[in-house]
Amino acid sequence: MNRLFGSGKPKQPPPNLNDAVSNIDSRGESVDKKIARLDAELAKYRDQMKKMREGPSKNLVKQKALRVLKQKRTYEQQRDQLTQQSFNLEQTNFAIQTVKDTKTTVEAMKGGVKEFKKSYKGINLDKVEDLQDDLEDFMDQANEINEVMGRSYGMPDVDESELEAELEALGDDIGVGDDSYLDEALNAPGVPSKEPGAESAAAGDAQLDEFGLPKIPASAK
Repeated sequence: MNRLFGSGKPKQPPPNLNDAVSNIDSRGESVDKKIARLDAELAKYRDQMKKMREGPSKNLVKQKALRVLKQKRTYEQQRDQLTQQSFNLEQTNFAIQTVKDTKTTVEAMKGGVKEFKKSYKGINLDKVEDLQDDLEDFMDQANEINEVMGRSYGMPDVDESELEAELEALGDDIGVGDDSYLDEALNAPGVPSKEPGAESAAAGDAQLDEFGLPKIPASAK
């Protein structure tokens, strides 16, 4: 059947905004290259006219320059149109992408709310409050048990006034409130840090005997 009637052409995908923007930008770059080429040609004609005198030859070059300038203006208008088209497509693409992102965000929020309801469904607030009350009761019972276990056994009953009197008497025996013994300890001479006769030996460079005392000169014996 295909040989008799032929087969239909494959359906082309619909145009894409990103592809359209790329195509327009490519055309704009091509126009920019043409404008640059015309600028170089205009510069050449301008240099020629500067060196030429007034006459037919200069007028001929001037006509060429005017023709090139006219082409340049036409290409510049085309470039401006392409730039505006590309901008409009980019704005449209941005708006479409924003709508898609918003839709995705809304779907994600719906899924989150659904999951939250599913997870919260198995939680009973009254049971949670009862659990908190039970924990509080357990903590009170544990404190009571600790107090019971911390009681002292076998301690004789003693009057507190007797203990205070005994404490005051003990303070009189050990001299509580009297710091004179501390002053005596602070004013006591310290332990010498050098050997006996070391300072005198260092001052007079005198020779010392085995006991650390200055030797008596032989003339004094």
